[in-house]
Amino acid sequence: MGTACDDPIGIFDSGLGGLSVVHAIRRLLPTEQLLYVADCAHAPYGGCSAAFIRTRALALAGFLQTQRAKALVVACNTATAAAAEALRRQFELPIIAMEPAVKRAAAATRCNVVGVLATEGTLASARFAGLLARFAGAVQVVTRPAPDLVLLVERGEIDGIEAMRRVEAHVSYLLHQGSDTIVLGCTHYPHLRPLIERAAGPEIAIIDTGPAVARELRRRLEEKDLVRSSAGGGLIRIWTSATTSSARAIAQRLAGPDHSALVIDALPALPTSQSDPGRQATGG
Repeated sequence: MGTACDDPIGIFDSGLGGLSVVHAIRRLLPTEQLLYVADCAHAPYGGCSAAFIRTRALALAGFLQTQRAKALVVACNTATAAAAEALRRQFELPIIAMEPAVKRAAAATRCNVVGVLATEGTLASARFAGLLARFAGAVQVVTRPAPDLVLLVERGEIDGIEAMRRVEAHVSYLLHQGSDTIVLGCTHYPHLRPLIERAAGPEIAIIDTGPAVARELRRRLEEKDLVRSSAGGGLIRIWTSATTSSARAIAQRLAGPDHSALVIDALPALPTSQSDPGRQATGG
């Protein structure tokens, strides 16, 4: 009979981009069993209304709870902005959410200009405005919405001429505004990090929040004595709300060295599977 520490960790994102967070968690907590929901049918969330994202996040979290998740990671900045408070009101398990690393970037910048690559939903949120008010101080924060990069990653296009061209356009904008530090404010963007680093050059600091989320998850699990002590690598089970066959190939590519641990299934229908009447034409 297993104990609570043997239960899995639940993670969800609007699509497959949050596998960057899964990778960070697996490096820090290699024996944990990980459950990941990729809500690809509704990606990207940035074009959805806040109400839809909140309702959808609650449904996905509820599904992961039925799978005995002992903790929940919201591997999506847009979902964090729209739904983190509602999730914490409804669920008692530890919830670790994402937000752009403005505080860390403000401490790292040498010229007091920080660039933030993020989705429109994240940049327009009250939560992001609060981050700027609390942590930016005298540092100028230059923002750049990049929904097209999300779509690239969802298609598995993480290298090549077209991906490089799009990355260069966004990074060049931030550099021309004087940024010497760039925050990757979306969990999709770390999959493009080699291209971002190439476009930015060696003098520009690139900040990804995935490792910090993994550290906070470990801290919360240790606090409640929920770290799995079993030997061996844990499995990564993925459910996707999009076509499983196409998602499998893309997930394996994005998972990199973790691809051999993947098990991929179709997500069962949930109450919020209908299209969002608030979705806009642009992504994010």
